[in-house]
Amino acid sequence: MIRYLNIVILVILLVSCNEGNKNEEAINAIDIDFVVERFDKAFGEASASDLLQLKGAYPFMFPKHYDDNFWIDRMNDSLQQELVNESIEAFEDFSEEKDDITQLFQHLKYYFPEFETPRVITTTSSVDYRNKVIVTDTIVLISIDTYLGKDHKFYQGIQNYLRQNFESDQIVVDMAKAYAEKYSFQANRKTLLDEMIYFGKLLYFKDIMIPFKTDAEKIGYTQEQLDWAEANEFFIWNHFMDKELLYSTDPKLPSRFINPAPFSKFYLELIDKESPGRIGQYIGWQIVKSYMKNNDVTLKDMLSKEATEIFNNAKFKPRK
Repeated sequence: MIRYLNIVILVILLVSCNEGNKNEEAINAIDIDFVVERFDKAFGEASASDLLQLKGAYPFMFPKHYDDNFWIDRMNDSLQQELVNESIEAFEDFSEEKDDITQLFQHLKYYFPEFETPRVITTTSSVDYRNKVIVTDTIVLISIDTYLGKDHKFYQGIQNYLRQNFESDQIVVDMAKAYAEKYSFQANRKTLLDEMIYFGKLLYFKDIMIPFKTDAEKIGYTQEQLDWAEANEFFIWNHFMDKELLYSTDPKLPSRFINPAPFSKFYLELIDKESPGRIGQYIGWQIVKSYMKNNDVTLKDMLSKEATEIFNNAKFKPRK
């Protein structure tokens, strides 16, 4: 009997792997054609006489409430010039990042046939790390001065837990998150569970769209932080259950377990010091993974379902 069950499990795994390989073959065959437009370079090398041409090519980069003198002054500003020079030096060749973006676009086109390849434009933003990537139906803006490496001199004074992801390998991860937000719908985000499932959806979306990235890269953890989350999954889940946090609407809970932070706040000194921030996002990710494993649901359908429906049908069991 045990031997029979092992054979059945092996067959299921082989079929699943074969299906996954077929999907990736089809995805890799999708033709995606785009040019990375280096607005950062164009603006950095421009003079006042080039402004009219730049505004014609990139009208959305020049808000109308700023007059031409504002942009000319910015061209001549020494800090702006240093920002541009450092960005160009770090990203003189954008080919590796373009390859990652191409793979993301191929996956998006496969799962969302209505997806149209947008213009991809790099710019500088005076290190506006709250808006590293902006995605619309037709344009992707990448603030490359927020990806110069976590130890770059521009980032001194920014907390470590934020700048650990100011690395070039996070560009496509942040793009995938921006698209996940665009394609996800969830009416209710009132309880801790609502928030956990919402961010779990975004992380599962990354699983599908950027499978070439590691789990640590997808969630923005170091490998050590991810290892801690996996090793303590059972404890975390029991804490949420014992303290009856899942359905709580306490406004402090997102800052404790969901929002970016140096650590999660269990109010247990030793645990807090060791834990990574956003641990609620990690648990939500595991719940959504379990839901997709145990239910015959498409990615599109899952992204529109409410948190309680996903949780109630996930059959989630934390690893011990």
